[in-house]
Amino acid sequence: MRGRGREVLERVRAGDVLVFDGGYGTMLFAAGLANGACPELWNDTHAEIVRGIHRAYFEAGSQIVETNTFGGSRLKLDEYRIGDRTRELNEKGARLARAAASGGGWVAGSIGPTSRLPVDYALDEGVTDEAYEATFREQAEALATGGVDLFAIETMMFPQEAVAAVRACKQAADLPVMATMFFQYEEGNDRDRTMWGESPAEVAKSLLAAGADVVGMNCGRGPDRAIVIIREMRGATDAPLVAYPNAGLPITTGDTVTYELGPDAMAREYPALLEAGCNIVGACCGSNPEHIRRIAAVVRGRTRAPGRG
Repeated sequence: MRGRGREVLERVRAGDVLVFDGGYGTMLFAAGLANGACPELWNDTHAEIVRGIHRAYFEAGSQIVETNTFGGSRLKLDEYRIGDRTRELNEKGARLARAAASGGGWVAGSIGPTSRLPVDYALDEGVTDEAYEATFREQAEALATGGVDLFAIETMMFPQEAVAAVRACKQAADLPVMATMFFQYEEGNDRDRTMWGESPAEVAKSLLAAGADVVGMNCGRGPDRAIVIIREMRGATDAPLVAYPNAGLPITTGDTVTYELGPDAMAREYPALLEAGCNIVGACCGSNPEHIRRIAAVVRGRTRAPGRG
C-alpha cells in the first residue's frame, strides 16, 4: 500500500521546510474532554469536534496534520476496557483527519507509547518486543486502512518500544515513518537525554537503523532545548529531522494548567530551530492553531533548510 507520504520525503530532501501541527490534548481539553477520559473515543462520540481541530490546524498553515490516535494501541486502550475497538477507533481517526485535508495536506497516523514497560524494566510481567510489534502493527494497519499518508511514532520514552513501533509500521504498510522521542533536560549536566540515558545522536542513529525515514524530538521542555537536540542529531546524520516541542513548561494554578510560551514567544525560537537543521517543525503540548499560524509564518519567510537543495 503506497500513499502520498513519499511526497513529504521528496519535499524535505529537496530543501523545503514543512509545517506540522500543534497540540491535541490541549485542544480536546478545551473542548470539554474530562481528565482521565479516553481521547481516542472522541473519534466516535465527538467526531465533528475532532474533525474541526484537524481543519483548524490546516487553516493555520499546517501541511501535515496527525490523527487523534496517540493512545490508540490495544495495550493502551485496554486501560479503558475498549481494546476490542482498536481498529475501529484508529480507522475513524484516520478518516476524520483525511476528511479535513481537502486542500491537499498530508495526514500522519499518530502512534504514541503504550504506557507499558518492557520486560527488562517492568516490575510486573512487562511487554516483550514481539508483543510491542504486534500491538503497533495492528494500530498501523488500521491507520493505513483509514487513509493516512505516513506514520508519526511520537513521545517514545525508551528504545525497545520505539524500535518495535518503527518495525511494526514498516511491516504494516509501505508508508514513510517519522519517529520522535521525548528528551529530559538534565540541568546539572546541561544535556538532553531520554529516560534511559540515550543522547540525541544515539537516538537518531538507532531509529534510522530500525527503518525510520524521519527522526527527531517532540514534547519536552520547549523550543530552546529542541534547538540543541536537533543540532546534535544533525551532527550525526543528514536524514530528514523533525521537531515539535511543547510551548515551554506547564504552569499549574489550582485545577488549571497553562504553558509558558504564547504563540509569538514560541515562534521567536523557530529561526534558530531551522538554522539547526530541522526540516519539519510544529508544536506539542500547550500549543494551538495560533501557535502554528506564527510558526508557519516563520517557515514561509525561510523556505530552504540549511545545507540542503
